[in-house]
Amino acid sequence: MLIYTIIPARGGSKSIPRKNIIDLNGSPLIKYSIDYSLKSKYINKTIVSTDDEEIAEIARSCGAEVPFIRPSVYAKDLTQDFSVLNHAMLQCKKVYNEIADVFVLLRPTSPLRPENLIEKSIDMLMKSPDATSVRSVAKTKQHPYRQWIFSEKYIESFVKNTSDIEEPYNLPRQILPDVYFQTGDIEVVKKETLLSGSVSGNKILPIIIEDNHVIDIDDLKDLEDALNRLSLDEK
Repeated sequence: MLIYTIIPARGGSKSIPRKNIIDLNGSPLIKYSIDYSLKSKYINKTIVSTDDEEIAEIARSCGAEVPFIRPSVYAKDLTQDFSVLNHAMLQCKKVYNEIADVFVLLRPTSPLRPENLIEKSIDMLMKSPDATSVRSVAKTKQHPYRQWIFSEKYIESFVKNTSDIEEPYNLPRQILPDVYFQTGDIEVVKKETLLSGSVSGNKILPIIIEDNHVIDIDDLKDLEDALNRLSLDEK
């Protein structure tokens, strides 16, 4: 079975310029995801998908393969994950003359993953033949039943009344159902799922990330949090 890691790292970033290669504790941010993939015994190739030559050069120096440069049309702010992974799959077929059976998506902005996450995720997928993908999730602290959107001068519940719960935003916290949000730590998708036109399919297995591992670097505060976390881990 062929398993490729795809690390998407475009050059553009609005919140932190050149975010994917910004220094984090002496290393470019992308190196953490590259190293994580290279350590896994399950991964056959660690591939960085980027539109940026500098990022490509840094990725290669860290041990990743960059067999293609992503076209700018697939590197915009609103580019969806499917476009990135589908392009990577097709380009890998051209370069390596084969399509991997499984693709692992590691985002550079989640550098502090728990150990053996790749192995655990792939094992889960292989043990569930009907599953289409695996996605990392964490328990949310801000329940969607208590979130609101603006509607002219009023606010209305982001989650409408369900079939069995009226006014869910007025329920006591203790009886609210557990809700999870997706993290950027890992996504694992079967080749067949991508070929069907989806990056996840509709049978998604969850792998739960504990709160102390959840970090997604989107701004300078997140970067500071990641540095503090690394400092604690080194003690």
